[in-house]
Amino acid sequence: MKLLRIFATGLFISFLGTLPLGTLNVAAMQISVTDGIRPAFYFALGALLVEMVYVRLSLVAMDWVRKQKRLFRWLEWFTLLIIVALAITTFIAAAHPSGEGKNIILSSTMHRFFLGLSMSAVNPMQIPFWFGWSTVLFTKKVLLPRNDHYNMYIFGIGFGTLLGNCIFILGGHLMVDSLNANQNVVNWVIGGIFAITAIIQAWRMFRHKDPAEQL
Repeated sequence: MKLLRIFATGLFISFLGTLPLGTLNVAAMQISVTDGIRPAFYFALGALLVEMVYVRLSLVAMDWVRKQKRLFRWLEWFTLLIIVALAITTFIAAAHPSGEGKNIILSSTMHRFFLGLSMSAVNPMQIPFWFGWSTVLFTKKVLLPRNDHYNMYIFGIGFGTLLGNCIFILGGHLMVDSLNANQNVVNWVIGGIFAITAIIQAWRMFRHKDPAEQL
């Protein structure tokens, strides 16, 4: 029962953490619209694999993670640049239907699994998020420094992230169907979502707030 509780805790936190607009879930949604559901799932699997690795490293190196504020700050700026670039290229795709309405970044020749790996690797927000939650769970004795606890926690996180991304991946197709597959309108909508995400990211950065501080 203890391990099941740990699995469910990781799943629940990860699922809810995936629902707010972010670079990765919105990117997965656009890939599902332009390339199909399978490539979007490959992207999501690559992204969640990196997340699971980051969580595992943060669990065994919490003191080192706590000291890397400057590194996280640089990664935050890099992530903001990626989101802005995604918004701009999506708006360009929407304005030029002759380009088949695809985002030139997300429609690169890189396999979607490796694209998910690379985009997740430079996304720093998941590190302080899980560092904060893991600290809380350690404090409340829900999570103990044991390999079986770590493994169930990470499996729960991976499954929760996948479920959360499924909402965006399948939601992208529902959005296309509701708009009668009008690719340009879809790109305008997704471009707007990326723009809003960039604004939220910038607001968080200038307020110097991250999930670890809030917890």
